[in-house]
Amino acid sequence: MAVLTKSEILKLIDNKKLIIKPFKASQIGAGSIDLHLGNVFRVFKKYHGVFRVDDNADYRDITEVIKVKRGDHLLVEPGELVHGITVEDIALPKGISARIEGRSRFARIGLLTHLSSGFMQPGTHGKIVLEIANLSPITLAICPGTSICQIVIEETKGDGLYSGRFYKQNRP
Repeated sequence: MAVLTKSEILKLIDNKKLIIKPFKASQIGAGSIDLHLGNVFRVFKKYHGVFRVDDNADYRDITEVIKVKRGDHLLVEPGELVHGITVEDIALPKGISARIEGRSRFARIGLLTHLSSGFMQPGTHGKIVLEIANLSPITLAICPGTSICQIVIEETKGDGLYSGRFYKQNRP
């Protein structure tokens, strides 16, 4: 597997093999593509008791979706986890995978923009759900539209095509 650089990423986009909507060429760095935070979030409900984690566990039982108005922000308390989603809808072709990575500027203030499940399967299509956590000792206001994370594009050895549970997701 090889990480693709800006010129190779642009070729994939120009040939309509890699689709990102909306997209501006300025989002592409030397070896990654910047993505922006959307305005829909999934937050934890007030829950009393123990939530059983097994193969039947469903995050929807303990979370709810909220929408932040244009120009507003979401407060993330110290130690809190929220799910966000990217503005961009991405379609990877077979033979191409990607990894979601945070931004160092946010990590330096204690904001992690993606905790786990950062691998995007070949053939993935949809918006990217972000597992956002505040590890700082202060409340942080996260603002929709912010260039919150990046994806690193990789070629795979052989073709694969994702068709799992979160194919074409559009909300966290």
